[in-house]
Amino acid sequence: MASRLVKLAGMALGAGAVGALLYAERAHPLRKQMRKAAPRIARNVTMGAACQAAIMAAEVPLTERIATRNAVRKRGLSGLFGGGVPGGVAAFLAMDYGFYLWHVATHKVPFLWRFHRVHHVDPDMDASTAIRFHFIDMFVSLPWRLVQVRASGIGPRGLAAWRKFFLFSVLFHHSNWRLPWGLDEALSKHITTPRMHGIHHSQKPCEMDSNWSSGIAWWDHLHRTFRDDVPADAISIGVDDPLAERDIHLLPALKAPFVAPPALRELP
Repeated sequence: MASRLVKLAGMALGAGAVGALLYAERAHPLRKQMRKAAPRIARNVTMGAACQAAIMAAEVPLTERIATRNAVRKRGLSGLFGGGVPGGVAAFLAMDYGFYLWHVATHKVPFLWRFHRVHHVDPDMDASTAIRFHFIDMFVSLPWRLVQVRASGIGPRGLAAWRKFFLFSVLFHHSNWRLPWGLDEALSKHITTPRMHGIHHSQKPCEMDSNWSSGIAWWDHLHRTFRDDVPADAISIGVDDPLAERDIHLLPALKAPFVAPPALRELP
């Protein structure tokens, strides 16, 4: 009974935090929205629901099985640190760093970009953009996710904590919430912020090729890929290619990874 109450309280707290974030990005917008919100959000939520179904069907059972074995056998990076709190922290950081590396790969490897482009093609950015991914992308990324869990040695509790942190982080840094500049600057030294991630969603390649972190921002500072020198109102959100306008919409977005990209075929 007590564990059920704790779970319900956690769910209520999480729902409240998401609700507060949705209110904040509308009360204090970072960028002027260029398109009608309702159709965008409907598309993004539909795509997000398909992604969640894919995650629950494949990623969750497989990663939890590996995490359980990690805990029993004390293996991976966590095991090297002797488990406990040091091992748990090391595993958590390794999971987050692994996602930084994967994010870079999704932009640099043409096959992976075909799927990740579906996320970037959104012409506005708010919390709903955080869940706008192609559902096949969840299966494409699965082998790397299994490597992350195995190599980090993260256990079931650590994995659950990382998932919650990661989910709220992507909702937060994709949001259109204008934080006070001093607060955003301070936070961006440690976690990914809306202003920071907005630069990554720029149509300009030199700006898009920065701020790859999706949770902890240390990796961008470590690899010198951090940027905070582009004003939010100077950024054109989206992808600058001839098919971007078409692929904003639901069915074209789902088909897009399976047709030749603009650079590889003759356009009318």
